[in-house]
Order: sequence, then structure tokens, then C-alpha cells
Amino acid sequence: MDDTEFYNFESNVFDALEGKLALFSDEEEKNRQIANIAKTLNPSASQEDINRLIQDSKTFDPIDKYLFGEDVEDIMINNTQNIFAYFSGKGITKVPEVVGSKEKLALFVKKLKMYATTSVANKQIFDVHLPNGSRANIVQSPLGADITIRNFKRNALSIIDLINSGELSYNMAGRLWLYVEGLKVRPANLLIGGMPASGKTTLLNAMFSFFRPETRVIVIEETYELNTETQENTVRLETSPDLTMEDLVKNALRMRPDMIIIGEVRGAEAKDMLTAMNIGKIAMGTIHASTARDVITRLEHTPMNVEMDIIPVIDAIIIVSQVNENNRYIRKITQVSEISGMETQVLLSDLYTYDYKTHKSSDILPSVTYRDTLSKLTGYTPTEIVIEEQRRGKILERLNQLGIRDLRGINEFVKEYYDNPKQALAKIDLQNLGTLY
Repeated sequence: MDDTEFYNFESNVFDALEGKLALFSDEEEKNRQIANIAKTLNPSASQEDINRLIQDSKTFDPIDKYLFGEDVEDIMINNTQNIFAYFSGKGITKVPEVVGSKEKLALFVKKLKMYATTSVANKQIFDVHLPNGSRANIVQSPLGADITIRNFKRNALSIIDLINSGELSYNMAGRLWLYVEGLKVRPANLLIGGMPASGKTTLLNAMFSFFRPETRVIVIEETYELNTETQENTVRLETSPDLTMEDLVKNALRMRPDMIIIGEVRGAEAKDMLTAMNIGKIAMGTIHASTARDVITRLEHTPMNVEMDIIPVIDAIIIVSQVNENNRYIRKITQVSEISGMETQVLLSDLYTYDYKTHKSSDILPSVTYRDTLSKLTGYTPTEIVIEEQRRGKILERLNQLGIRDLRGINEFVKEYYDNPKQALAKIDLQNLGTLY
């Protein structure tokens, strides 16, 4: 085939495969699907043409190098005009590559749509999970297609990675560990707030290392973003035009969850999430808000409309932000607040704050409300619980020193600590720390 014939052939095959390749994880099966469709549409196609077609289906020129760049968080293709990338620590930068023509852009979009999982608005909007795990959103416009890709990190950032980047301290990480695990009996109900691209999902994902291995987790997202590989008993659910977030949160209660995680709380599902908390299920999620008080305000108003008197079932609110320090964008936890009751409004106890002007953080104050809840449920004194929290911060510091920094490595040690704390501490030469249990 000449180039024009091959372009038309490729375009027709990609059209026929719209949404089909998302069904297969095995590369050989994907190749068979492509070859079968190619042969059906053009029985005279040579094996060389089919091989070229299969190879083309796996590349995303001109953005391949950005898709696999560990420092690239987002890629924005503004039809044929230009391409921008968001680089960690630098922000948005225009890159030299462009798609080039409407024909190339149309073919690029068809290639993406082979991996489409959901579509709305009469197929004018598509969500796509690319083979490398990245998430692409495609919107048709008069000038062509506008494409935004949230890049998937092959190695998801761990809590120690976030400590090393300056987002939080070891003491703060010890507090988060305590929140997530709850001393075997009562993990905290948490909301992580922040503005877009502030690192909410990244922080939530890093906390997966702290889950107890027996915990059954139901994860509900609009598009898959969380990396759940460290938690074996996990169900991952995704919304669609026929299944809303509210539907899935309600159904999760029938799936015997120990914990429900909502990728982003933004609508009527907030009521169902708090209802789950109120009947004893543990729930965590992210929400768009810049302060803990903003989180409460969003929950109380449309479209969430949560009654004020059940909001105190949330134990803690964590706020993450992008902060400009010395002309570098750094993600930081800027506020940690616990909900301490209700009078004429929901009462918040600020345990930690960040001063944007001085770029200094307050010391993290001891938990009171949640700590006292744990004390009543476990019989441990508030002092013992505070010491355990500090112990966990020191454990993470030691793991960092030993080079155990990835999600799985941290999770493996955490499991050992849950099974036999004395033995686990001796393994990393911290037996002098003592143990709570």
C-alpha cells in the first residue's frame, strides 16, 4: 500500500476497534483483534501492512517521550495548534512538538478511542485509559479535538517519597499511619482536600501502604487513578453514563466493605458516604476545597446537601496545596484539622497549619478527639497512643535510611509490624523503641 492507502486502511481499522482494546490486557490478544479486523476490512492486506498497523497502534507520536517521562504529570494537546506539558516542580511548559494537521489529529484520536472506556454527550467526549495506565480526556471542538492526559507514574509515589520531597514530616506521616490503621479497631474517616493538581490523589494513594492486609477495600472512581497493588482484597469500580458515583457508593454497602474509598467526592454521593460512616463503615476520599472550613461548606451546600448534624462522623480533614517556594512549585500538606463537635456550626480543631507568607509550618499538635476515640475503644491511654504515633514516624525515618522507600517495600514492612512488632523493629535495629502491643 502507498501512504494514502495505508492511512485510509489504518483509519478504518481504528474506527472499527473503538472501545474494543480496553477489554483486553494481554498484548497478544490485542494484536489478534487488530489483525482480525484488518483482515475482515481488507482481505488483501499483506502481513507487512498488518504488522505495521499493529506497531502504529502501540505508539502515540508525537507525545511518546512525555507519556513515559517520570517528571511529566499532564499533557495538553490543543488540537493542531500546540502541545503543553506540566512538569513536576516547574509547572506548565510549551513543548516543541505539534500534531501537525487535522488528518493526523483525527487519526491520533481514533487511536486513543480504541482504548475508550466511557463516552457521553453523543460521543463528543471520551475518557480513555491508555495502555501505560495514563488517563486521557478527549473533547471534540470546531478546531478538532482537544486532549488532556493525566500521566500515570509507573512507580507511584510512596509516603517516604512525599517526605523526601518536602510535602510532610515524619511526625505527620506517623499521624497519617495512625489514622489509616486505627490500632486494629477504628481507622479514621478522612477527607483530603485541595485544589486541582494539588496532589490529593497522590497522597491518598501513598496511604495505601498503611492498610491492614485483611481490610476489604472498595474503591470508586470516575476514572481509574489509584494504584491498589499493595492491597489484595480490593474491588475497583468505575462510573459510567449508566452507573453514577451515587449508585456505586450505595451498592458498595452491599459488598461487605471494611473501607470505602471515593476517588473524588463532588455530588449527591457525599450523603451516602457519610451515611456509610454513620453506620460504622470507614470511608476516605478527596474533595476540591482549599481549607478545612471550605470542605465543610461544600458538604453542606448544593449539590452535596449533607445535613450538618452528621458531618462530625468525619474524623479529620487534610488539606494539600501547591506552594511556590523559591520559584519552585512544591506540594505540601498545609492544614490538618479534626472535627471536634457541633454547636451553631461544625467545630474544627486545627492541629497543623502552613504559613504561605513565611513558608513555615506549625508543629503538629497532638490529636485530641480522634485520639480519645481510640483510647476508649482500645484501653490504651492517650499518652500511649501519642507515643505510638511518634514511634511510627521514627520507623518511617529508619526505612528511608535503609533505602526502603517504594510503596510495596513500605507495605511489606508495615505488614510485618502488624504481625509481630517486636520482631519487625528488631529487623531494622529499632528494638529500643518498645511496642504498644
